[in-house]
Amino acid sequence: MSLVENRQAPTPEELVSLLQSVSRDRDRQAFALVFQHFGPRLKTFFLRWTLSAAVAEDLVQETMLTVWRKASYFDPARAGVATWIFAIARNIRIDHLRRRRVPSSLPPDPEEIPASVEDHILGAQRDEQVRRALAALPAEQQTIIRLSYFTEKSQSEIAEALGIPLGTVKSRTRLAMNRLRALLEDKT
Repeated sequence: MSLVENRQAPTPEELVSLLQSVSRDRDRQAFALVFQHFGPRLKTFFLRWTLSAAVAEDLVQETMLTVWRKASYFDPARAGVATWIFAIARNIRIDHLRRRRVPSSLPPDPEEIPASVEDHILGAQRDEQVRRALAALPAEQQTIIRLSYFTEKSQSEIAEALGIPLGTVKSRTRLAMNRLRALLEDKT
């Protein structure tokens, strides 16, 4: 309680202790101190993204409610209190923006836009360039690219299917993509 009386910012160690009290004992006074410290900082964070003051305050409340509910998930070995709370705030901000999105304001789905003859010709030329570049790769790289991009297998699935280590799949994918990029940039 000395933090409230003295109006001094808690140290990182004190913040960890406060959050652990919230987690362990559901300590409302500890939570009030955490809220007092982070509330204004969170509001500033939300206002930076051009949200109204009312929306920012709502998101602060939502963030701190999540902190109260999920305090037991906080692990001081993995992150500081501020990092953990601002990660929650960031996710809440993203969720808020997703909820606000009006379907009519979204750009049309590219598959719904009719393609012109020119688009078909350019697409066919690009496809041919990719086929040629792919054929220029070593066989083991071609196989991995085909499995990854044409059959949409994960790297783990490819490693299992080919009976090779996952690291080998990753390195071959990286090498193949770098080689394809170089070959395709030469063509443009």
